[in-house]
Amino acid sequence: MSDTPERKKPTLSLPSRPRQSGAPQDADRRVRSGPRAHRVARAALESGKQPTAADAPRDDVPVRQSREGRPSGKPPASVPGDNRDRRRRDDERGARPRERQAGRPAPTAEPRPRGAQAETFAMFAPCPQGLEQALVDELHGLGYDDAYAGRAGAHFTADWNGMMRANLESRLATRVLVRVAHGAVRDEGELLELARATPWERWFGAEQTLRVDTSAVRSPMKSLQFCNLRVKDGICDRLRELEGERPSIDTVRPDARVHAFLDETSATLYLDTSGESLFKRGWRLDKGEAPLRENLAAGLLALSGWPADVPLIDPFCGSGTILIEAALKGLRVPPGISRPFAFERLRGHQDRRWRDLKDDARARILPELPMQLAGADIDPRAIDAARENAHRAGLTEDAVYFEVADARDTCPLDERAGWLITNPPYGERLDLEEDRQLWSEWASTLKREFGGWQLHVITSDLELPRKLRLDPFRRTPVYNGALACRLFGFQLVKGSFRR
Repeated sequence: MSDTPERKKPTLSLPSRPRQSGAPQDADRRVRSGPRAHRVARAALESGKQPTAADAPRDDVPVRQSREGRPSGKPPASVPGDNRDRRRRDDERGARPRERQAGRPAPTAEPRPRGAQAETFAMFAPCPQGLEQALVDELHGLGYDDAYAGRAGAHFTADWNGMMRANLESRLATRVLVRVAHGAVRDEGELLELARATPWERWFGAEQTLRVDTSAVRSPMKSLQFCNLRVKDGICDRLRELEGERPSIDTVRPDARVHAFLDETSATLYLDTSGESLFKRGWRLDKGEAPLRENLAAGLLALSGWPADVPLIDPFCGSGTILIEAALKGLRVPPGISRPFAFERLRGHQDRRWRDLKDDARARILPELPMQLAGADIDPRAIDAARENAHRAGLTEDAVYFEVADARDTCPLDERAGWLITNPPYGERLDLEEDRQLWSEWASTLKREFGGWQLHVITSDLELPRKLRLDPFRRTPVYNGALACRLFGFQLVKGSFRR
């Protein structure tokens, strides 16, 4: 990177959760209701203190005073208008319009017995091939201690709160799937029966739209399309029998998405809680010529071992994906903080808990970066796209320094040694002569300018270390989409080549 004057401290400009205009300062405080509120109010009355507004039970959970002046905990005798008022309040809270039009009551989640533990589910989080162990390490760091690697993903267990948090905070997962059924199947008919026996009504019904996807590994069934149809038929048959109507099919933006996975002897049915893939953070519109998906870029940061407090340079930055992911990781911005999820449209979704999770995550976001991040690309259009993407991600101009420059002319921004992590051009993007000259000249720049730095390069060109005249200390197989690649790691030594 060319020499530049000292920059201001990087900052973040993500909007905070908006407050109702004219609302008092404590309007967002939780209002307690139910038995806990009754106990708090009783304790306050017995001590002679007046309970606060937050301690008082909600208006729609009435508490009758006993003869001694204490809450009895019993519901009051019914009076004329009670049911009418309750229906009016229910309507004001937003019962589903389609259900009211159909004349059916809105479905509700079954209450859990007092003192019972939250129900846990087996979950699977797919990820790009090569990132399985990195995803397991990430899940362990998030508190999912039983996570273990599987085929192109990781298995773990969590309750519904844990599912929402995994969607919000995982940088490497492609989606979060909840396993809802598993069984031995020998043919399409048994697959239909497995789908019909699964309690889909817990999560969605005719008021939601549906999509089903099927994949298989070594399954004896001949047609995945027919298997997909059988699963869909089983779901719709069950909901029609229970609720009198079947959901509509929407293959573009469904409310509920089901994944069926088949192997040699069995089938597993998953409920997709993510919706759009988790690598779609909501900030990237311009993808550039050869983009990395956001979760693969985050995976490269994890596989390289980049500490989130040392400088990072991408000399072939393209549309800036690696650097933007690094900035958001350094600031502790949850990757899902600004996007919607499929679980928000399912039955029984607890919006208060979801808001609390996001508020807790926002409270951990740092105001500024502890390191410098910089990117260079020879294409001015790529740099324009990178700056626009960074802006949409909530980063200020000082968060990441982007410059139109040739990788062979780059140099560190300060004296601290750091990391170079990059996705350089390879394959059809370079002709033979350009390929030979680029790597030879870039190797000279690395030797001259970046002694003490680490270099991590993702490429499908297995001859790249020889072209750079460097010996990698690490070769990690990863996939960029369907393209088999390696992430090579090099320790750069000033003034000499390591063969």
